[in-house]
Parts: sequence; structure tokens; C-alpha cells
Amino acid sequence: MKNNRAALRYAKAALSISLEQGTAPALEQDMVEVVNICEANEDLVAFLDNPVLSNNTKKETVFNVFTNLSDGSKRLVELLATNKRINLLDQVAEQFIELYQAQQGKQNAIVTTAVPLTDSLEKIILNKAKELSSAQLILKSIVDPSIIGGFVLRIGDLQYNASVVHKLDTLKRELTQTNYSA
Repeated sequence: MKNNRAALRYAKAALSISLEQGTAPALEQDMVEVVNICEANEDLVAFLDNPVLSNNTKKETVFNVFTNLSDGSKRLVELLATNKRINLLDQVAEQFIELYQAQQGKQNAIVTTAVPLTDSLEKIILNKAKELSSAQLILKSIVDPSIIGGFVLRIGDLQYNASVVHKLDTLKRELTQTNYSA
């Protein structure tokens, strides 16, 4: 996710209005769909980023791709198109989800493992995550074989690194910094 201040401002405004109108849950569902489709379809993101295409064409395409948008989401897309910021749609959606979940007392816990999570490993990681945060956690899993084993748990700006590669790096650092003389 690109961290864009404009996307954050639009997301904050959308959250504020949707909370006033009581439509925040519907808007969150739409934004989750937007994020999922944009993550799965890089061509759509590239299409929205294309400066040659008109904002009207981009807006019509968004409405054709996302046919079940709520009224609040449609207004948000209209606003982004009018302000020539429709290329920020995926970023606004991500920011909105983050802000809404934080407002609801939820927080993302991102766990990176070398292999896909099993149910028992997921429970162990959730228990560790609950030690680090009192918020209601939403566990998201990333598989990265380069960590060799163990896991890396990230909750907000906190990180718990129990990966094998981290332990090997720590050991390497300790061995290279220690003077051994005979």
C-alpha cells in the first residue's frame, strides 16, 4: 500500500460522513471488495493510474466493475472522479478500512510465516498477539519462505520477531562482534 496523504484525507471524510449517516458498515463492505479486486487485478489499478484516460471513462469503468456499490460508495467514487483523484480509489479504500476498524476497536495483526498457518499455529499466534494488544485483533497471514521458520507478528507499530532468520542474524552479529583470542 502506498501511503498517500490525500487518500487518508478522503478516507477520513468518508468515514466521518458514513458514521453520521449510519452507513459505515455498508461502506466498509464495499471498500473491502474494492481492495480485494484491486489486489487481484493489477490491470485495474494501472487503468485507474493511466493519465491519458479521462476521469469519466475511469469512473464508468469503476461502476461497471463494482456493480453492487452502496450509495455512499458511489458518491465517494463520484467525488474522486470530480477531483481527478480516482486513481487513489484503492488507497482510499485501504485507509478507510483501517480507520473504521480502529474506530470499532479492531486492529490488524499481520503474521508472516514460512509456511501456511495451521489452526493450531494460528491459535498460538493469536494468544501471543493478545499479550501485545488489548484491541480486538483481525489476523492476516502472509507466507514468506525466506524467514525459514518461526513467525513475525506485526500489530500496528509493534513487531514480535520469532523467525529463524532473525535468530541466525542475531547469532551472526554476536559472533562477529566478540573478540576471541587464544
